[in-house]
Amino acid sequence: MTVSLPERHGPLAEIHVVEFGGYGAGPAVGKSLAEHGAEVIRIESMLRLDGFRTNYPPYTDNIPGIERAAMFAITNDNKLSVSLNLKSEKGRELAIRLIERAEVVVENFTPGAMDRLGLGHEAMIKRNQKLVTLSTCNQGRTGPQANRAGFGSHLTSLSGFTELTGWPDRQPALLWGPYIDYIAVAYGAVAVLAALEQVRRTGTGCHIDLSQYETGVQFMAPALVRYFANGEVTHRQGNRDPNAVPHGVFPCLGEQRWCSISIHDDAEWSRFATEVGEPWAKEPELALVPGRRSQEDRLEELISGWTANQTRESVVERLRKAGVHSAPVNDMGDLYADPQLTYRNAFQRVDHPIMGEHAVPGPPYILSESPGKVTHGAPTVGQHNEAVLCGILGLSRAEFEEIQLSDVLK
Repeated sequence: MTVSLPERHGPLAEIHVVEFGGYGAGPAVGKSLAEHGAEVIRIESMLRLDGFRTNYPPYTDNIPGIERAAMFAITNDNKLSVSLNLKSEKGRELAIRLIERAEVVVENFTPGAMDRLGLGHEAMIKRNQKLVTLSTCNQGRTGPQANRAGFGSHLTSLSGFTELTGWPDRQPALLWGPYIDYIAVAYGAVAVLAALEQVRRTGTGCHIDLSQYETGVQFMAPALVRYFANGEVTHRQGNRDPNAVPHGVFPCLGEQRWCSISIHDDAEWSRFATEVGEPWAKEPELALVPGRRSQEDRLEELISGWTANQTRESVVERLRKAGVHSAPVNDMGDLYADPQLTYRNAFQRVDHPIMGEHAVPGPPYILSESPGKVTHGAPTVGQHNEAVLCGILGLSRAEFEEIQLSDVLK
């Protein structure tokens, strides 16, 4: 039975994207484009599946399976899937035909992989002079470390995050998850839109070389500027801040309930002291930053004693009303129930033939006249083979049945 292609609406409805790669950095760029109407055809192969499908829990009902992987599901909504064996001549030929009709290619293979397949930008732009190719690699396509593969934890260490995370008397702490991948996504989507504007103006495509490493370094600006200015190397400070004091996370009533509090000047401390109402908060030596800084350990213990007997919600509400910076430390359940995120439709529900109904993070920004939307769940491997190859590329039924019997669609 032929699978029909979903209707597309949005500001990018005229844009056709072909996506190669896996995990987060490349596919999440395609997700952003697809959620704003672009046709994103994801090229996959059963011979080398996306790692998000195969070895990145969680799985629905905790049962591993290539169509049960939640990370794949939330990274590939709104896309079409075509399974092509790019090691086969016919598979490459079909991929080339898809690229010829596309405005954008997104890939996050190791540098040189697309060229070795005959699908690299230099070869494809001869067939499609307006083509925009985004190559998002660990450390870019050039330089002595360009071919070094890795994952998000490696990049957070390279980019300086690990050195700054944790307490000064303990070993550095790795950030959770593929953090750099998702920094790179924002830059990647912006770069693609800028390149499409260049095409509109000049009629000439371009190759975007996006280093995930360098996007992470951008977030190090506050620490880097200290080195640029005076050679100072910033190290781990736990929850301490060079300006705000106190600045930290404090326990509240209940299991694993915490709130963050940061006081940025003496006037804010005065408001905090009035709201707390404890004798220690009114001590004259704590009224000014130097006094609070000299007693920071003691101050954190005292504040912890004050927060520990109150609910997180009560502490945050009281301090916010008093004009003091405070926020709850949310866990994942808190995020999903957050009324602000609910109001802005940050999590949208879709149906999936294997996983059933589930939530997907939607676009984090809203275009006033044409907001992005999650319209359908992530595809199963090769779900749209016939619809794309016959309906878009024009293969006959006989041609399609012939390649089904070969290794082309593996």
